[in-house]
Amino acid sequence: MPAFKEIWTEYKEINSQALQATLKRVDFAFERWFKGLGKRPKYKSIRHYLGWTYPAKTGYSVESSGENGYLNLSKIGRIQMRGKAKYWGTPTTYTIVYRNGKWYASITVDVLEQALKPEVLPTGAVGIDLGCNSALSITDGENHQQIDAPKFLRSAEHQIKKAYKEKRRKQAPNRNKKIKASRRWKKAQAKVSKLTRKVANQRQNWVHQIAADIVSGNSFVATEKLEVKKMTSIAKKGKRKKQKAGLNKSILDVGFGMLRSTIKYKIKQIGGVFIEVPTKKVKPSQTCPKCGHQYKKTLDINPSCGLSNSECFVTFDSGDRSLQSWNCAMHNPNFKKR
Repeated sequence: MPAFKEIWTEYKEINSQALQATLKRVDFAFERWFKGLGKRPKYKSIRHYLGWTYPAKTGYSVESSGENGYLNLSKIGRIQMRGKAKYWGTPTTYTIVYRNGKWYASITVDVLEQALKPEVLPTGAVGIDLGCNSALSITDGENHQQIDAPKFLRSAEHQIKKAYKEKRRKQAPNRNKKIKASRRWKKAQAKVSKLTRKVANQRQNWVHQIAADIVSGNSFVATEKLEVKKMTSIAKKGKRKKQKAGLNKSILDVGFGMLRSTIKYKIKQIGGVFIEVPTKKVKPSQTCPKCGHQYKKTLDINPSCGLSNSECFVTFDSGDRSLQSWNCAMHNPNFKKR
């Protein structure tokens, strides 16, 4: 690092620990490549590097009690910040990010474990099923609730397409031909970024509100295990390619992965239990919730328990698919043994 600063003297003005954190990120990227976990890291120019990190408690200080306040950055100065943290404690690391024309500060704090958990743990237990039309189907075995998908992307799709069309008419950058982007192209690109970021922020805010509402009354949540990456893979050559593309867009618009991970970490945070049912092994739509016997679903009588399959398999026939996750986790004796 000292030899590096002697050649490029402008880096002497940057905090040394921030430079060390950047080197660690580069080293981590190459280690993943050597282990076969990722692709070879590509060169990124300075215009693509939009932030830096203070990995320790030096180089910055925070004057705040969790709502608004000021940041003191070494070699930069005192900066006013705006925002409110849900929990507050002793700052440990600090990251600055420039995104869509705005600067953001991400502060990691040490919080007492007691502050994260509620005084009284909720006693509710629910099963959740994710879908495209109804984003969530929630049931506790007796009461059923369906939450419609907000479809933020579908609502803003016309505006985004129009902004992209305007951008294509401008002079785009081309490295091979050494053509720089025009000012109008940069302005159009900023407009596209603003629209897409608004959709992402709306989805993130909705996901956190839904997850907080579920966790506020339940400490046990069961849902089916979904392979979102495979579900949204590009269709192969053949028929219904456009239909598959539309389905992928609907799945990503709801945010299956974000919903699952957000509910999971909020449940774990309060000390609850989150279960993902491996549907390929358990086969809940073909498993009787009372006797645990797997039988191909027809309208005949299930010989293992004497019930008709319209009564036995109360997963999809009931019109509420969340019962599938509920029955697997709560009633199926074979699943409990696993």
